[in-house]
Amino acid sequence: MTSTETGTGARLEAAEKAALPAHLQHRPDRSKRPMWLKVLIGILLSAFTLIFIYPFVWLVSASFKPRGEVFDNKIIPETFVLENYVRVWQEAPLALWIFNTVLVTVLAATAVTISSAMVAWGFSYFRFRGRGPLFGVVLATMMLPGAVTMVPVFLIWNQLGQVGTLTPLWAQNLFGSAFYIFLLRQFFLGLPRDLFDAAKVDGANNWGIFYKVAMPLCKPALIVTMIFEFQASWTNLMAPLIYLRDSDTFTVPRGLKAMLDQFGFGGNWHWEIIVTASVITTIPMIVLFFLAQRHFVEGIATTGVKG
Repeated sequence: MTSTETGTGARLEAAEKAALPAHLQHRPDRSKRPMWLKVLIGILLSAFTLIFIYPFVWLVSASFKPRGEVFDNKIIPETFVLENYVRVWQEAPLALWIFNTVLVTVLAATAVTISSAMVAWGFSYFRFRGRGPLFGVVLATMMLPGAVTMVPVFLIWNQLGQVGTLTPLWAQNLFGSAFYIFLLRQFFLGLPRDLFDAAKVDGANNWGIFYKVAMPLCKPALIVTMIFEFQASWTNLMAPLIYLRDSDTFTVPRGLKAMLDQFGFGGNWHWEIIVTASVITTIPMIVLFFLAQRHFVEGIATTGVKG
């Protein structure tokens, strides 16, 4: 390699480094770490991975055990039983509970994503008097414990005649969420404002700019919001305990609580049915994360970096 080629390569490398964001230009080179440090990091990461996945591995193992061996704390069952996965569908309307949960989570995640994005767009794009204090008030609502608003919200839904239905579990998300508004606002602030000005010059109105320009550009943040809310709605137990009365309207967490009362603390002690139902209802969340993992990581990495 000639000196000219070497100088050109160095200039190209310097230009590529200068094009990176400021927080990435001074990132240490991982390839220069000593071997003992790499081994130590690998051991620590492997140890923490085992700690975090052990409860789920134990749960899966227990679902294949007979009644008397559920709590023997052995990863590999001595007696391998598949009957638990047949009985669980017979003992409870698990399919109906899963359908109710999917319906609630999809509606809740869609509603909170759209509504929060609209509010976040208003706080990031428009300039108006009192915008800062008003946004501070929105963030201050996150400091209110859920117990403070639990009774008033219940009275509202009771007056509307919606207690005992699935509506209170998702309709509240039509008004947005302070956490998601903050998350999406930070992402909107990182978008070049020149794009919006160019769209306005082309004749787009404010709604068109939001729907056709801003929304497609913040797709990773929207996916993160939907995943967060999907997980929160899927595992939400408090709201179903408050609003649901009939087993036909139970969601998965409320149904598992009913199964726990019946088979765990009700005198039957069929814990193998409970752990099997828990495995079945946990798998969808694992599948969802793997399908959206790339968008999830991208959204977390880019949200909050203001350009």
